Amino acid sequence: MPPLRTALLQSSGQPGDVAANLKVLDEAAARAAATGAALLVAPEMFLTGYAIGDGVARLAEPADGDGADAVADIAERHGLAIAYGYPERDGDQVYNSAQLIGPDGTRLLGYRKTHLYGGFETDSFTPGDQPVVQAELGGVRVGLMICYDVEFPENVRAHALAGTQLLLVPTALMHPAEVVAESVVPVRAFENQIYVAYANRSGPEGDFEFVGLSALAGPDGTARARAGRGEELVVGDVDPEFLTTSREGNPYLRDRRPGLYTSLV
Repeated sequence: MPPLRTALLQSSGQPGDVAANLKVLDEAAARAAATGAALLVAPEMFLTGYAIGDGVARLAEPADGDGADAVADIAERHGLAIAYGYPERDGDQVYNSAQLIGPDGTRLLGYRKTHLYGGFETDSFTPGDQPVVQAELGGVRVGLMICYDVEFPENVRAHALAGTQLLLVPTALMHPAEVVAESVVPVRAFENQIYVAYANRSGPEGDFEFVGLSALAGPDGTARARAGRGEELVVGDVDPEFLTTSREGNPYLRDRRPGLYTSLV
């Protein structure tokens, strides 16, 4: 099975300006497709911006809203799948959500952030309650979560046990938590024998300072692609054959003893 070339867009776009962010996404999709990428991952809340205060409620839209239609058009025109974050409205509730759109414009996967971080998020969003969502893309089983979720080892282990091979993590990691991008994400990939695509925002936005450092981490615990601190598009390969070999040599999942862990729940 050929590798799934994956591009990570590190950008904060223009907070509060959906049209401008769609333009940034369109340009990134063109650049990613030119490298042979079959998948582009954009950051948390990329469609609208993260530090938009009361704009969250105003700009939130259904999973099949105008923004989703625009992203589907971008994906179809450039022939690659796109994962991106946005505020999702469902009735009276607003969720910090992400979804994966296929290269034909079909919505493959939707996810609502289960672990909200800080006062802004807990005041603005309802937490999701479905920890594992998956879809097939280019022969790879892909999962989806958002930012803070990946910092909980139980979350990522649940994906590994469910067969996820590539975990997409749109994120908005802030200073001084660089250790998450630099160390936690590669460790999550290693201890669970999966690939993790971690796409961050960058630079100042409102009261936040996003640190960049987006990475595609492999099951050997190394960053197969790594961004710096600024606006950037980085590309790496998710290799199913390497993943199979790595899992054969690393016994973590085989050597688990679930009967000893009941106190965790």
